[in-house]
Amino acid sequence: MGVTPKQFNARVKYTLSMDIPDIDTLTPIVARVLRIEDITTGDARQKFLVRYRGKLYGESDVAYDRLAESLRPLAITPLFRKDGDQDAVLLRLGVIQARPANPLVNLVLFILTLLSVIFAGVLYSYDGPIPESSAELWLALLRSLPSGIPFAVSLLAILLAHEFGHYLAGRYHKTYVTLPYFIPFPFSPFGTMGAFIQLKEPPRNRRTMLDIGIAGPIAGLVVAIPVLLIGLSLSKIEPINLSPGQGIQLEGNSILYLFLKYIVFGQLLPSPSSYGELPVWLYWVRYFFTGTPLPLGGMDVMIHPVAWAGWAGLLVTALNLIPAGQLDGGHVVNVLLGRRARLLLPFILGLLVLLGFFWNGWWLWAGLIFFLGRVVAEPLDQITTLDPRRKLVAVLGVIIFILVFTPVPLVVYSAG
Repeated sequence: MGVTPKQFNARVKYTLSMDIPDIDTLTPIVARVLRIEDITTGDARQKFLVRYRGKLYGESDVAYDRLAESLRPLAITPLFRKDGDQDAVLLRLGVIQARPANPLVNLVLFILTLLSVIFAGVLYSYDGPIPESSAELWLALLRSLPSGIPFAVSLLAILLAHEFGHYLAGRYHKTYVTLPYFIPFPFSPFGTMGAFIQLKEPPRNRRTMLDIGIAGPIAGLVVAIPVLLIGLSLSKIEPINLSPGQGIQLEGNSILYLFLKYIVFGQLLPSPSSYGELPVWLYWVRYFFTGTPLPLGGMDVMIHPVAWAGWAGLLVTALNLIPAGQLDGGHVVNVLLGRRARLLLPFILGLLVLLGFFWNGWWLWAGLIFFLGRVVAEPLDQITTLDPRRKLVAVLGVIIFILVFTPVPLVVYSAG
């Protein structure tokens, strides 16, 4: 579902056959990019060999690239940090060399996911008679396999766009990233738990981190919106009626999803039979955040499998853009706000816990973010800040999250 840059599947290369470079060797190299005002030797506890403080010459990103290239033959990695009003250059022993990934694993997982998603599409679109035995059921589903292809192609196109957005951004920045790992999830509504890539070395700076993190959601959304519009154009509006013993599942609404339905059908859906005594705006605020009351007797769009895939694409984008931890949204707010981004975590967790009373899947997400969301990837160069264009892109990422976030993704109702 995104990029995971924390667990670097890499090894640190130590050149044991050579002596560790001394300060007299390292200082002239650092002096090419830094006006040195202070030198401090480090140790294993401090996790650096030498720390230089002073003022960098020129642009910090250019200085970092130049220094890293000069120190690489010595098996030294530089770190750029701010130390008050001074620039600090820390030299750490070792350079990261990423282990090559096995593309066969990616291919096998993709094929399994493809089959799983096709089967999910069959289950969603099947409208034939209910077989009397499990053997007849399986035969009916196998005969219906072609009906699952539109859903599978649509959903996988969105996921591929998302993951290759990350991948191509990583390659552009010469950062080693793996090919996507797809996760099959048979007998689930979508047939997959999404996909992820691994960033196998730390991001160079905040600009690199933002570009890689935001490229996936934007690329996925660029594909998801037309897929959803096509799917909605193939869908029909029908009344929401239930007979005793029947059940219904309604997909949740985001601001963008409501808007796209309005573009296609010219009305807000689902349309209840009555708003009761509530003003229209208050009814929609309540329904948007709680999924209640169920608009029985009203009208709603019965979405085509292609539209179901497009809606899933919006949901995937929203989940990835939750502004916490190692999710894509976490990277966005971290590069935008720095350490202040950590202040958001209690509010994010509190919101997810509250929304969990209306869709209990949020409790699982709250738990995952609580245990995994407190650790964020730190770029090697923490001096280089976002340029104005990237600040706008980061703000765009926050806006996209607001537009695609679905407070109650699914509502399941059974008539007594």
